[in-house]
Amino acid sequence: MKGHPLLSKFLSCAGWLPTYGLQRVLSARRVSGTRHFIFSVADHFEPYIDPARPRVPVSTSEQMQRIRNWCSRYPLVFDSFRDSDGIPFRHTYFYPAECHDKDIVSVMAEHCHAGWGELEIHLHHGIDNPDTAEHLKHVLIGFRDALAQNGCLARIPGSDVPRYAFVHGNWALANSARGKFCGVDSEMQILAETGCYADFTLPSAPSRGQVKKINAIYECFAPLNRRAPHRSGKDLACGCPPKLFPIIVQGPLMLNFMERKFKILPALENSELSAANPPTLNRVKLWERAGIGVRGRPEWVFMKLHCHAMDPRDSQALLSTPMVNFLQSLAELARSRVVKTHFVTAREMTNIILAACDGKSGNPGAFRDYRLRII
Repeated sequence: MKGHPLLSKFLSCAGWLPTYGLQRVLSARRVSGTRHFIFSVADHFEPYIDPARPRVPVSTSEQMQRIRNWCSRYPLVFDSFRDSDGIPFRHTYFYPAECHDKDIVSVMAEHCHAGWGELEIHLHHGIDNPDTAEHLKHVLIGFRDALAQNGCLARIPGSDVPRYAFVHGNWALANSARGKFCGVDSEMQILAETGCYADFTLPSAPSRGQVKKINAIYECFAPLNRRAPHRSGKDLACGCPPKLFPIIVQGPLMLNFMERKFKILPALENSELSAANPPTLNRVKLWERAGIGVRGRPEWVFMKLHCHAMDPRDSQALLSTPMVNFLQSLAELARSRVVKTHFVTAREMTNIILAACDGKSGNPGAFRDYRLRII
């Protein structure tokens, strides 16, 4: 593994010390003035999951029961947890297009309209056989328009085309998993043509779809119709608005030396929130060390996380003590006045990124609706 670029990047980012107090959670890489931690949770929202039978979905009635339970409990748990702008902790629900159920979408849209998140597009395809470009485009447009009819997704002023964020199921964005779980080399081009403004799939490690470029927000190098064009790209920077969409918004990918596999190997930090790997201030330290942001705006630190809230193995943990303790710790950290927190959706995170590229500064929370606005 010596000289492997992914491992080298891991090791270069992983030089951190244990953190126990609130002040020690602050980065060794100092930034003058207030730093802003911008959190977004990309929820791979799959209510049909049956851990005992992964290929067999649970009944529609059980899916609806899970969703209603989530939607009723969520405000009770999280209403009191607000960021530095007074906004509650929220999820972005990436609902699978291939499992579109109008009743489920209706319930989730109501939950989101009440202020608890936003709905975006998730897709698993090419599982048994490679998908085709024509079929992929048909599915994306159909589901995009269905969500738009429910008052979800976004528009850019002056355009009637619904815009959306995307997460690829099975982590195989643009056929990056060696031909598995996709089959469409031109997927990124199709996403662009159908209104996708940003992809929130990565990181995907330890999946085979993981690319070498990590801990970055960037635009792909053209052409978009080739396989996995997101393997490389140009980091976004102040004063250089992106020209090629969708942009790639990655979450942190690091080595965690505080956690050990077999008491020897450092654990993989891939920004997942789960019962087995709940959020902690020590993990925040890693997420900050990843340094994901727009070049020239280091005080805005982007922390894109992901979870599977409808997986029965994780649902309870994401609605109870682990998350509550974490959010309480974040609130205490924010009271230090050294850090401000911002709970944003995928759309809002993209708007803040675009504002940074346009040279905006100050409070990133002021740019939640900078360009992409809810339908």
